[in-house]
Amino acid sequence: MLKMFTTQLTGLFKRLEEKEEYSFEDGARLLAQGSIYIFATKEMKAVEFEAMEGAEPFKSVRVFKSAEELTEADRVLMFTRYSSDVEALEVAKQLNDKGIPLVVVATVVSEGDQLQELADLVIDLRLTKGLLPDEEGNRYGYPSSMAALFVYYGLKFTVEEILAEYEDYF
Repeated sequence: MLKMFTTQLTGLFKRLEEKEEYSFEDGARLLAQGSIYIFATKEMKAVEFEAMEGAEPFKSVRVFKSAEELTEADRVLMFTRYSSDVEALEVAKQLNDKGIPLVVVATVVSEGDQLQELADLVIDLRLTKGLLPDEEGNRYGYPSSMAALFVYYGLKFTVEEILAEYEDYF
């Protein structure tokens, strides 16, 4: 089972890298233009912990607490399991009302849903079911936080690259 899971997970990472290549670049450019706040729901809080407490913290990133404390110069990077998440949608509405740019990382449930409309950019995790089949035909092994961490690192590396080039330029 572990070998099959590893193969499926590798395939997921490869699909994300291929299908969301331009979104990584565009999302990083947007995030690099201001102070970055991370908001995550449920198991996606793993990304918050990695950004703040990991071996290589994301410099100057803060955990999102409230839209009230942010200005238009700030940026929010949101991680949620599905684009239909009610808590994420509520925060996205508050950010939209204040004109705060938002990058969302989630599995898109249906094209054109409200969270997609409110976000400046959506990176689709493309994780609609578990990766492994069981004997009854169901699927299990739903690595949403692992996929989110993969996207987080892709964005982090690209933002840091952009900022380093900017510093070298000036």
